[in-house]
Amino acid sequence: MQSLGLEPDPWQVEVLEAGHPRLLLNCCRQAGKSTAVAMLALAEAVFIPYTKVLLVSRSLRQSSELFRIVTDLYGRLKKPLPERQTRSELELANHSRIVCLPCQEETIRCYSNVSLLVIDEAARVPDDLYRAVSPMLAVSNGRMICLSTPYGKRGFFFDAWANGGSDWARIEIPAQRIPRISAEFLAGERRRLGESWYRQEYCCSFEALEGLVYSDFARCVVDPALSSEPDAPARVLPAGRKFGGIDFGFRNPFAAVWGVLDKEGVVWLTGEHYQRQRPVSWHADHLPRDVYWYADPSGANERAELLQRGLKVVPGVNDLRPGIGKVTARLETGTLKVLAGRCPNLLAEAELYRYSDDPRERNAEIPLDEHNHALAALRYLIMGIDARGGPRPGGSSPAGTQPKPRRPWLRYDNEALWTTL
Repeated sequence: MQSLGLEPDPWQVEVLEAGHPRLLLNCCRQAGKSTAVAMLALAEAVFIPYTKVLLVSRSLRQSSELFRIVTDLYGRLKKPLPERQTRSELELANHSRIVCLPCQEETIRCYSNVSLLVIDEAARVPDDLYRAVSPMLAVSNGRMICLSTPYGKRGFFFDAWANGGSDWARIEIPAQRIPRISAEFLAGERRRLGESWYRQEYCCSFEALEGLVYSDFARCVVDPALSSEPDAPARVLPAGRKFGGIDFGFRNPFAAVWGVLDKEGVVWLTGEHYQRQRPVSWHADHLPRDVYWYADPSGANERAELLQRGLKVVPGVNDLRPGIGKVTARLETGTLKVLAGRCPNLLAEAELYRYSDDPRERNAEIPLDEHNHALAALRYLIMGIDARGGPRPGGSSPAGTQPKPRRPWLRYDNEALWTTL
């Protein structure tokens, strides 16, 4: 780096020389983390024959950007050991390779004997991808470096930083340690971004994001003593009829949440199911049978299969803004509770589901379509209970509503009349 006019910071020297087998780089924006890791990848490939380096990020564009830094450094070093170079791979005459890959768990499993695995923007990389690439180091005993700026309290990067223990070495570099970033610039960013975003982007703080749709969701989590284990005795759970919501997905997660509506009209969420890339039949075997389900109205085929497998399922209401209003009203009135430890993915999504940062956008009133699968299932559940009244086991009505008149049994939309072929 010095020969290229890049004077490394002390923490970059540690990245290059310490040889940590598992390293988390929690750095502010523009700290120089990509440059340091790119130089490390190139140095290992040049000086150690048969080195295989994989660069992974949340998209091919982002991993290609890190690869571009590698190839720029390679060019400035007069291209030692040249063999072959493409837009996504650099191969050297000593049989070392540096490869950049897209964020597609199902297409990158073929790589093995990896010497150095680099996960860029790790806080935004799906957990499924991390689980797919981590076993690539099993035989080679290779190294892993995860570099990122924080992105909320979720995902494998946050979990490793907070709970990974001695498995990981950690380097934290806030903006105050970067002499290239002026105090005047940081003061302006604090005013422009707001306190929460500023702490996350420049202070290495794992923050709940501003603009959250459900900013007070964490308040509805009840005392852990009430919900200790999934197989806790029934006496500690609220009594009432069981309802659930389902949001269908395959590459996106299939998400289901369920709970109890007690006699006071309080919804107690007692469980969730959250899984990707499984058929509906598999999900049906993992859902409780004694729950009345409100499901994604666009998934007619999926509902039909669940009905065939003995679940009680009806179409939910997919009015986004009214549904958000109904959930928010229950949060504000304390009539929505989540038993602690039962719905971790729902709570994780609530810390990320947000509106656009730019209020001038055309759909500024519509949240961003991400981190919302378990929350969509919750919307179907709450709308089914509150907005529609919906059919219920035993014919009773939700608290605070009048029972709807019984509809004729012989009608075209009665799904009990139809046989799926």
